[in-house]
Amino acid sequence: MATDLGELLVPFMPTIRVPRTGDRVYKSECAFSYDSPESDGGLYVCMNTFLGFGREHVERHYRKTGQSVYMHLKRHVKEKAPGAAGGVGPRRRNGKVFLDLELNRDFNGDDYEYEDEAKLVIFPDHYEIPLPNIEELPALVTIACDAVLNAASAYKNPEPDSWEEELQVSKHARSLRQQENGVRIPPSGWKCAKCELRENLWLNLTDGSVLCGKWFFDGSGGNGHALDHYKETKFSLAVKLDTITPDGADIYSFDEEEAVLDPHIAEHLSHFGIDMLKMQRTENGHHIDNHVPSRPSEWEVIQESGLKLKAVYGSGYTGIRNLGNSCYLSTTMQVLFSIPEFQRAYVGNLQRIFDYSPLDPTQDFSTQMAKLGHGLLSGQYSKPPIKSELIEQVMKEEYKQQHRGISPRMFKALVSKGHPEFSSNRQQDAQEFFLHFINVVERNSSGSENPSDVFRFVVEERVQCCQSQKVRYTQRVDYLMQLPVPFEAATNREELIAYEVKRKDAEENMRAPPEPVRARVPFTACLQAFTEPENVPDFWSSALQAKSAGVKTSRFASFPDYMVVQLKKFTFGVDWVPKKLDVSVDVPDFLDLNRLRGMGLQAGEEELPDLTPPIVIPEDTRDSSMNNSLESPEIDEAAVMQLAEMGFPLEACRKAVYYTGNMGAEMAFNWIIAHMEEPDFAEPLAVPAYMEPDLPSPSLPTATPLDNQPPEESIAILTSMGFPRHHTIRALRATNNNLERALDWIFTHPESEEESEALSDMADTEPNDTSFSNANPHSDSTLSPDQELSSPRIRDGPGRYELFAFISHMGTSTMSGHYVCHIKKEGRWVIYNDHRVCLSERPPRELGYIYFYRRLSTC
Repeated sequence: MATDLGELLVPFMPTIRVPRTGDRVYKSECAFSYDSPESDGGLYVCMNTFLGFGREHVERHYRKTGQSVYMHLKRHVKEKAPGAAGGVGPRRRNGKVFLDLELNRDFNGDDYEYEDEAKLVIFPDHYEIPLPNIEELPALVTIACDAVLNAASAYKNPEPDSWEEELQVSKHARSLRQQENGVRIPPSGWKCAKCELRENLWLNLTDGSVLCGKWFFDGSGGNGHALDHYKETKFSLAVKLDTITPDGADIYSFDEEEAVLDPHIAEHLSHFGIDMLKMQRTENGHHIDNHVPSRPSEWEVIQESGLKLKAVYGSGYTGIRNLGNSCYLSTTMQVLFSIPEFQRAYVGNLQRIFDYSPLDPTQDFSTQMAKLGHGLLSGQYSKPPIKSELIEQVMKEEYKQQHRGISPRMFKALVSKGHPEFSSNRQQDAQEFFLHFINVVERNSSGSENPSDVFRFVVEERVQCCQSQKVRYTQRVDYLMQLPVPFEAATNREELIAYEVKRKDAEENMRAPPEPVRARVPFTACLQAFTEPENVPDFWSSALQAKSAGVKTSRFASFPDYMVVQLKKFTFGVDWVPKKLDVSVDVPDFLDLNRLRGMGLQAGEEELPDLTPPIVIPEDTRDSSMNNSLESPEIDEAAVMQLAEMGFPLEACRKAVYYTGNMGAEMAFNWIIAHMEEPDFAEPLAVPAYMEPDLPSPSLPTATPLDNQPPEESIAILTSMGFPRHHTIRALRATNNNLERALDWIFTHPESEEESEALSDMADTEPNDTSFSNANPHSDSTLSPDQELSSPRIRDGPGRYELFAFISHMGTSTMSGHYVCHIKKEGRWVIYNDHRVCLSERPPRELGYIYFYRRLSTC
């Protein structure tokens, strides 16, 4: 038999590879679907490319590449036999086969066991060779199979970020036995049971003892009574009392001598009367309040806790499993794939996209978008439990809704590739991810349908010089409307003031804080705040040829098909951590923005002259006939050091402070967040060498905005990508010669054929092109109104909209918490909470963060 197998594999030996260092083995997820070894058809891994394919897609790969040998992986999951010992890990056959795979189903691993099966399959005849088969297979094949079976998961991070500690689940968490001693922890007034200290207190999760922690070298801490208690009782797990919030808690294992995770911490705390969802940490960090409040917590309201929500299944009702702080991505993609344009662009073209996908589909954006859209909309991964399973669960009184969902690891890895935040496992801002994703769609839609055009609109900005009363109108492209939330407009201001007085009094007297009061702000007040004029810092009036007071107002030059509205609920605290305002806004189901349409230059208005502000040259520089370099610009060094202490590069901090006009560290921090992906982010600040127009000097030639010819090397880089020379020059001029922003400008400013023909011969010979001389250096796209409003990418229409989805955030900061979304489908609201999808009973519109409106059809 060994000879037969050897002869059978001889023709295919040149195509069988042993995975080398750096090779990724995709043995947990199909490249075209969410089939896995747990799926009915299992998963096929190519023994040459190590890509994984479900049963429906492996034939395509064979026909396209001619690769014939695949390893078929199958995991069989079944319930443990009656009487099996509980608490024992799942039993495996072929224990090394799926070393790095996770259980994808929603069940307790202690109640189930699984068997793993592997075999080689030779196409096109589907000849199967069971594994392991060491004696009968050629040595090279045996080595290759063993390497594939033992390879790490393609998406397993080899090591965490160097500065970020990776906590492990405690070995005591699952088997913890808590004493039935009737202990209930009060909401405040704790003290150590042995020394009466009131700080650094730890709750033992076995017997409920409250004891102090260890003493620290600076005199803080405690007397170590919690450790002494462990030595006496061997009760290992303890939680620090002042760290318990709905987001989690600090847990320590005395036995393992390190901080750990406890997946069952909510259950373990409830044993002592503590409900995590109702915990709130005060500013001084010493007290919490676990009284059952009359006002339900934000977590309860948004997740609709306590309501018997009916699970829904089928097309469009597939959940997305949380990959670890990935809910910001899940909620955004659920909403986007409820929009017909995204469905049509990717799922509607699924077969064409798959057929023309590159040899490595894991790195192709269109393929992964089509895969994700099909996974969410096909209903293939959202099937209700069969009747026999329901009957069995009812008989056991263990009925639990089974939501399988999909795990888009491949998609997340691709769309976040190279991004320092989204590629991590940390929680992120859904609004920032939405804009990042739109940028990725833009870059991958050249020459094809761009579904993000449904969000694209033009903003008209009107700047007025307060002294001369002259105005300037400019336009820019945007995809999202940001509404401020004016706290001063709250309808319950008196109640808020009274709460603040009580809170400060409780803090000073070491009492439990009062029940929180949430501000109620009318949506109309948010719209009004959006329309209010705002001061322009360091405004230079071209009419006065000097700095003056200026105000700016924003209006809509066009209305998109879909309007995305973000409520600016987050602000920065003294520790520079984004903190969320506790506010509810009565967001309407129907929105009319027609009154906010911009009308352009009005009769009687006079435009500001089209001049660029000069940079004032110091006297000693003017007197130097041979030195034409500028002195370093004036920069607030205190703000620079404040940013540098946060870990940002010093030169980046200097640029941030300079480009935000020395307006303070907070403004500069926002600039850093917006520009940290740029290739020259950490390069030294280079100020453009503009000179005053009234400085005649033979050694210092007068420079005007008209002499702004971009560097040839930058032009060469963009033209090498296939873009016309004249178009690249305009892009570089409009973006202050920033390569990355120029590339974005090109994608967002497609030129017409007539314009291309008219300008193709003029790019180098027309230095007096002033089309973008007044471009805002901090805007990615300053537009020519005649050109942009007539573009087919601007879908202008009436500004009347209907709400169809919103994303909500729970928690105190964008750096923590959880996201869920509500989407209106078939006339009913549906809540998407990770992999759980249910009909909504009480959609919490007033607590949303990002709202999605669709244009009302005109009748």
